[in-house]
Amino acid sequence: MISNDQNSRGKVGQQIALAGLAIYVATAPHSVAASVIGVAIAGVGWMIRSFSTGDLGLRRSKFDVIIVLALLWTVFSALLSEEPRISIAKLQASWCVFLFYLARATVTRSSALALTVLLIVSGSVGALSSGFDLLRGRGVVVESIAPASPLRQVGVQPGDTIWQINRHRVYSTSDVDRLLAETPLNTSVSVGIISQGEQVERSFMLTQPATSGVIGNLRNHRFRASGWTRHYQTFAELMQMIALLALGLALANLRNHGPNKYFRVAIVAAGLLTAGLVFTAMRTVIVAFVIGASVIALRSLRGMMKIVFTFALFFVLAFGAVVVWQTRDPSALLLGDSSSSLRMQVAQVGLSRILIHPIFGHGMDAMQKHWTEWGFPGKDMLHLHSTPLQLAFDRGLPMLALWLWLMIAFWLSIARAETVAADLSDTHRYGILLGILGALTGFLASSLVNYNYGDAEVAMMFWFLMGTALSTD
Repeated sequence: MISNDQNSRGKVGQQIALAGLAIYVATAPHSVAASVIGVAIAGVGWMIRSFSTGDLGLRRSKFDVIIVLALLWTVFSALLSEEPRISIAKLQASWCVFLFYLARATVTRSSALALTVLLIVSGSVGALSSGFDLLRGRGVVVESIAPASPLRQVGVQPGDTIWQINRHRVYSTSDVDRLLAETPLNTSVSVGIISQGEQVERSFMLTQPATSGVIGNLRNHRFRASGWTRHYQTFAELMQMIALLALGLALANLRNHGPNKYFRVAIVAAGLLTAGLVFTAMRTVIVAFVIGASVIALRSLRGMMKIVFTFALFFVLAFGAVVVWQTRDPSALLLGDSSSSLRMQVAQVGLSRILIHPIFGHGMDAMQKHWTEWGFPGKDMLHLHSTPLQLAFDRGLPMLALWLWLMIAFWLSIARAETVAADLSDTHRYGILLGILGALTGFLASSLVNYNYGDAEVAMMFWFLMGTALSTD
């Protein structure tokens, strides 16, 4: 029997857990470090509650066996890797699954709504910051570069934009020169470059004192928005999932109550988040968003509203096409750019090598050491740009089968729960489940041509949303 003191400690633990998750959702669209701190605090709260009450707060689910099998297969794959040291070190990334169980154990139906709203607000702030960043401009556009410039070692050419030195943003050539001067000799210098809309980071060794040798006064206003995250791809994936969450809440209110104030607020937030996504110029994620939005619209809207929503999605695609055309290589819209060509070549090499190690794969991140040796082209990609393909390459075909089994099980389970919630007219729960179903659909569509599960921030968001969906069931 639980005493009053144990019950009080349990309540305190639950409050700490929810406070930690609030920190997580508030920082997830912006900072992986801060979001990890939030998860750690939530984990401590969960432990306090569990020790105080003697109950983890978890029920067995049909997903547990699949997840355990996948984790075990990942361990075996790492041990049998082409590069065991690299792959075993990579096992630490599996901790993201913890968020699934943490959310299942601690998130309640009422707290799910509060956390979802906080996530949407935080994501909207990130979208607004991207708009400000585009207006302000980024980096310094290179008009000319001296033959002896150390930046030639990383391929900087006239027309490129230098926007970071050692992860510090720069806005003038004097900023670049100052950061180079502050770098100790015989250490590596990382340079963030924007070239034809593509954002890359390259490094060189600074062996002697040098200035940049760059002339340029203009800032770049045609770049791929990334909010406060490290990369536009991470930002795009997060914006997509959060936008679909907001859209789910909006359409749930529209279906059950008409265009009330909650619908209006949620649809404005969804529009703002969609704009943040579009400004990343991520073709595949924009299309994935439209697929996810179409699924939840078909499941929630009726009659004329379906036609109106279809026109809205066509506008998103057209807006995205304009942004891609203005930001990236002119041939990017027709997939004729170098990035698309490189992806196809990498995928072909990856497919040809899967059957060399079909059971346990080559090992996580082993390809980074053998990229050129194994016949992969280029030097900036270092992964296969597809979650299913990467899983099969790294961990074998059985791991791919487990992944597909888990994704199908998640989708069907959330779809059933969403249908029940709609029938009960439980608007908030219905909206959350509808939005998560859309986010899962968009995530899976994007995963076909992006290794989004390999991005820690995106993987954390995925597992949090899956856990939240089950906690509301």
